[in-house]
Amino acid sequence: MNKHELISFFEGELNNLITEIGLYKNEENIWRIEKNISNSAGNLTLHLIGNLNTFIGKEIGKTNYVRNRELEFTQKNVSKIELINSINSTIEMVKKSLISITNEELKNDYPILKFSKVKTNEYLLIHLIKHLTYHLGQINYHRRLIDE
Repeated sequence: MNKHELISFFEGELNNLITEIGLYKNEENIWRIEKNISNSAGNLTLHLIGNLNTFIGKEIGKTNYVRNRELEFTQKNVSKIELINSINSTIEMVKKSLISITNEELKNDYPILKFSKVKTNEYLLIHLIKHLTYHLGQINYHRRLIDE
């Protein structure tokens, strides 16, 4: 896989996230939880933004992003437009960070140990795409259960 394909996957899935958030008819429902649903769509969105800004922005793009993972799950009532703007900023960060990496550098070890053993940049980026799509599916399901 090359950097352009990776950028395309991230951009596509993040645009799908914008679509999902935009489809909520009642903005308050973005933050609703019920019964066995422990994370709202809003908190999952904040988590995805924090995750990508940490593992791509900070480590690959050398941004100065400082993550507050706890806040990703406790912050509430961020407006729909703020969430969408943050997702758009994340798309731009991903593109800027990954366009600078060479295809050879994709084969290099990722700079921090996230798994039980060292993995390549490419491995981590594919893992992040999987993580993004997993939570995107949860958000889609959340919207259909809570907002209908």
